[in-house]
This record gives sequence, structure tokens and C-alpha cells, in this order.
Amino acid sequence: MSLLCCIRYRIDPFKQEAFETYAREWLRVIPACGGRLLGYFMPHEGTNDIALGLIEFDSLADYEAYRARLRSDEGGRANFEFAEAERLILGEARSFLRRVEA
Repeated sequence: MSLLCCIRYRIDPFKQEAFETYAREWLRVIPACGGRLLGYFMPHEGTNDIALGLIEFDSLADYEAYRARLRSDEGGRANFEFAEAERLILGEARSFLRRVEA
């Protein structure tokens, strides 16, 4: 059974361009650290301060190993520092979802 990590970001709506830069960097870093990235999604219509990141893992143990690799990855650390310096993320929540099988 695979798990989907759904990261719900509340972003500064005036810093959407900076968040998109942040998200684009994860497109390279996340797969290199072992996550199966389904994508990052930016506001388009309606609410302008919610963005999503969707990453799939085989198990919670695989997610924990990925998080450890992410923290030690140079690009990952730099991206976390970029987001903090820009203050573009106002809040973040993670949900772990499982696929409904037939």
C-alpha cells in the first residue's frame, strides 16, 4: 500500500512568484531524495493563498528516511533557507492519504 503525502501550504498571496521558485526547486530535490513527486500546484482561480505538494511513498518508514535525506541534502537545505528568508509560507499542514483500491 502506498501513501500520498499531501502538503497544504498557506502562502503569502503577494509572494506567489517566490513560492513557485521554491516549488520548482523541489521538482529536482524530492526525486533525488527518494520521493515520487506527483507535483506542486499553485493557486489559479478562487483562493489565492493555498498551494499543494503531492509526494508518494511506499510506507511511513520510507517517508521518514526521505525526510532524513532531505535535511542532509544541500539543495534541500538551501530551499528551506530560501523559504524562511523570503517568509513566503505562512502555514503548512501534512496529511497522509491512502489510495482507494477496487
